Amino acid sequence: MTQPLNLTKPHRPINVGVILMQGVTEVADVVPVEMLHGVSRHFVTSFLDDMGPPGYKDGAIDFNFLWVTEKGETTPANLTSALRVLPTHSFETSPTLDIIIIGAHTYGYTPNEAELAFVRKSWETCAAFITICGGVDVPRMAGILKGKTVTGPRPFLEPWRQQSPETNWVDKRWVQDGKLWTSGALFNGLDLMHNFIKQTWPSNVLADYIAKLGHWPDRDVDYKDVDWDF
Repeated sequence: MTQPLNLTKPHRPINVGVILMQGVTEVADVVPVEMLHGVSRHFVTSFLDDMGPPGYKDGAIDFNFLWVTEKGETTPANLTSALRVLPTHSFETSPTLDIIIIGAHTYGYTPNEAELAFVRKSWETCAAFITICGGVDVPRMAGILKGKTVTGPRPFLEPWRQQSPETNWVDKRWVQDGKLWTSGALFNGLDLMHNFIKQTWPSNVLADYIAKLGHWPDRDVDYKDVDWDF
C-alpha cells in the first residue's frame, strides 16, 4: 500500500477532500477548510510582498480542494441554510485524499454502504482525517474509531460511549489520536484546525501571520473557558 503523503514536506500538491454524505451537511462544520485555503498559494499569490513579515509568502502551500460525494459532479450536495455545492468529484473519480474533512449531516440520515466504504478506503490512504461536530459519527459507523480516543458534540458523548464502548470518548474541545482529529460541536472545529495547522507546519511564517490576521480561535481544550457542563 502506498504510504500517506508527508504533509510537512509534500512532493506534490496536497489533496484536501471534503466528503459530504447525502444528508444535509452543516455549513459551520466544513467552514474550517477555509483556514487551509488561507495558507494556500492560490490565496496569497495576489498579496503584496509588504503586507506581512519578510518572506511570509514563501510559506504558501500548494493545495487542491476537492468536494466529494457518491454521485459527484452530476448532483449538487445540500448544506444547511439552503446552500448547495456542486461536487468536484464522485467516489469513483476522486484521487487519493491527503487531508479529509467530514462534518455532521442531518439527524436521522444513515450513510449508505457506498459512503461508508469510501470513508474506510480514504482512511487507509490519507495523512490526516478530520471530523467536526457530529461528523465523527461517520467513521464510528464505518468501524474506524475502534481503539481510538475521540470527542464529539458534548450532549452525544454518553450515548456514543454506550453504543461504541471500544472507543475512548473524552469531553474535550478537540482531540488528536495519530492522524485522526475530532472536535466538539460546530465552531470548535476552528480551534481544531488552528491546532492542526500549527502542529503540521510549526515553523510556517505565513500560517502564523494568517492566524493572527484572521483572529483564529485557540480556546481551552478542556472547555475551562465556559461556565456550563452536560
